[in-house]
Amino acid sequence: MAKVFYTHAGCTLVALNPFQPVPDLYSLDVMKEYHCAPQPQESKPHIFIVAEEAYRNVQGQVEPVNQSLVVSGESGAGKTWTSRCLMKYYATVAASSSLMKSQDTVERIEKRVLDSNPIMEAFGNACTLRNSNSSRFGKYIQLQLNRSQLLVGASVQTYLLEKTRVAGQPANERNFHIFYQAKDCFDETVEAMVHLGINAEKQGHIFRILAGLLQLGNVTFCSAMDESQPYFMHRCASLLCVPVEELQTCLRVRTLRAGKQSALFKPCSLADCSVRRDCLAKVVYAQLFEWLVTFINDSICADNSTWCNFIGLLDVYGFECFQFNNLEQLCINYANEKLQQHFVAHYLKAQQEEYVSEGLEWSFVKYQDNQGCLDLIEGIPIGVFSLLNEECLLNRASDAKQFRVRLEKELSDNGSMSWDKFSKQPHFTVAHYAGKVSYQIEGMMEKNKDPVPPELIHLLQKSENPLLHQLFADRDPVGQGTRGLRQVVTVVSKFKNSLENLMKILHSTTPHYTRCIKPNTDCRPLTFKKEEFHTALWTDFQLDTVSSRSW
Repeated sequence: MAKVFYTHAGCTLVALNPFQPVPDLYSLDVMKEYHCAPQPQESKPHIFIVAEEAYRNVQGQVEPVNQSLVVSGESGAGKTWTSRCLMKYYATVAASSSLMKSQDTVERIEKRVLDSNPIMEAFGNACTLRNSNSSRFGKYIQLQLNRSQLLVGASVQTYLLEKTRVAGQPANERNFHIFYQAKDCFDETVEAMVHLGINAEKQGHIFRILAGLLQLGNVTFCSAMDESQPYFMHRCASLLCVPVEELQTCLRVRTLRAGKQSALFKPCSLADCSVRRDCLAKVVYAQLFEWLVTFINDSICADNSTWCNFIGLLDVYGFECFQFNNLEQLCINYANEKLQQHFVAHYLKAQQEEYVSEGLEWSFVKYQDNQGCLDLIEGIPIGVFSLLNEECLLNRASDAKQFRVRLEKELSDNGSMSWDKFSKQPHFTVAHYAGKVSYQIEGMMEKNKDPVPPELIHLLQKSENPLLHQLFADRDPVGQGTRGLRQVVTVVSKFKNSLENLMKILHSTTPHYTRCIKPNTDCRPLTFKKEEFHTALWTDFQLDTVSSRSW
């Protein structure tokens, strides 16, 4: 009611989403006020306090000099907006003080860094039931600073794009924004592309690919093809610039090879045809997204010789628990477990240092340790991920019930794992720090293998669309190793490796936590539901004993 949306909980900033524009809350004058304040911490709580504290740590070369700003919260809590505000702050503050470079150069760097946002959001965000601009991928943005603490560039690392959305969405949800922008007005996205160096010709190649995927989504399979199907198939082939006969064959016929023997051709079932169609859409969109990230990095990343420190902004999926949860939710919640462990260690350390500095008597705080849950998921040699990978290496059809029996046999001693004995669907339940989540096993092995039929790669390599051809030119269709054996690099292996690299970066930097809160589930402006706030806040500050001073 007082229109105050920020407060502190110990060393963490808590940000409530007002669900409406707040005039002058993020203006240039407000930026200047916090940037020029002798003691920003004594000013009213604001996201700019977190930004300025990190920036002054770099200026003062306080070890560790590199900084990480971790923005967490559930979907719709305001993580994307908060990350935007942080980027705008640094692009303004770290550039405006420049006396060494021409203003044109500074603005060009600032503009390119900020223009990465609308492109990433257009291709990586979507409207969901909980959020009209939900990030369907994680990202870590490093803002690169030179020895004078001026912004000279940036780089983007992305995690786990929800590419399944391009092939189908949950009820009442939408595909990625870019498909609707291409239909309506998308001046901001095109303008950002131009500033980053994506010229009109490349834009044309991108939009033809997107249009081709839309037409591919109209293709259905039945024993007797209706009159509309040849049209959609021809339109898709024309837009992707591939031969229509080969496209149709790739979707309907499977090629079997045994050693050096000649190939055998096996017609696919109707269900398999649909799977291959969706696989084509997912692999094309994922490669296009990856190309965009690489292009953005090439455009905004500074030469190594010109920067020496960075401020990192981490914006990841919040904890997820739906009616049906599968591999995507398992990976997302695993990432949140890792970040929760990092947060609790940092939070307690900062609190205890404050007690010592103030001469307060204190005893060590007992807190919920989630190491058991992490061991359950990432444990070596026995953990959910390792067992899942092992199952994917076996040359046999996936069996959800058999894998459920294997999990129970190997992991029943872990207190974080349980099963509903009355459920008819093969599943397992994990007790996460934020609550229990039941994961459906059906389809999990296939998602982990993420197979792409070689015929589809061969087809895309023949595309006369220069960009589409480039996306797949260097890709080995069969995925063979040096000994001619087929390599299986699973989804969880890639995600676990990228997350481990991220955690190494976080551990080597000074962290700053901002917890975004969704004050009501209906996204109503200035509406605060007390019970939802307590639940949301508790999941990130879940300690067995917390001093009342912390709150």
